[in-house]
Amino acid sequence: MKRLVIFDLDGTLVDAYPALTESVVYTVTRLGYPAPSPGQVRRAVGRGQRFLLESFMRRKDFDRALRIFRPHHQRALLRGVRWLPHARRVLNALRRRGTLLAIASNRPTSFTRKILKVLDAVHYFDAVRCADKVPQGKPHPQMLCDILRRLKVARADAVYVGDMPIDIEAGRRAGLATIGVATGSSTLKELKAVRPTVIIKGLPDLLTANV
Repeated sequence: MKRLVIFDLDGTLVDAYPALTESVVYTVTRLGYPAPSPGQVRRAVGRGQRFLLESFMRRKDFDRALRIFRPHHQRALLRGVRWLPHARRVLNALRRRGTLLAIASNRPTSFTRKILKVLDAVHYFDAVRCADKVPQGKPHPQMLCDILRRLKVARADAVYVGDMPIDIEAGRRAGLATIGVATGSSTLKELKAVRPTVIIKGLPDLLTANV
């Protein structure tokens, strides 16, 4: 395993789909739009807050939607987020090996920090970088490059782990090895199509992945 493992968050380490579905449904119905299904919300996750909300409403309503969504989602995350299977065990194992750990997420920083606090996970990560702190979110590689600079790790010594094609593209554009994990929004077929360095079916396989 590399010296640094950078993770996506939603669908890779945590399942926050119940909280996201609750907040999206609340927001869009308040604005008079039909409620999306949990599956529709799941497929819209991962490309940032704007993409998520505009998937279910007209673009002109985004600012109003955001004012409704943000406070509701802060509350929803208190009850609607959990670790994905084996995630905590894998993080503990990597920590025991002395591996540096980081998160690069298209979520805003405030929600990412809330999730880590709710799950008592802040102490695992040496760096957290989110889309609201860079000019462009994934698949742009800026978040990943910022983490490499902050932790002073060479590209050859790092790997990015994510559950979506945009994660693989971001990692590749940053010059990193990539691991696709079929635990989130994308299917195994969709991950195979973008040809990550390695594909794993679950997080335990990360501990023996050859990158």
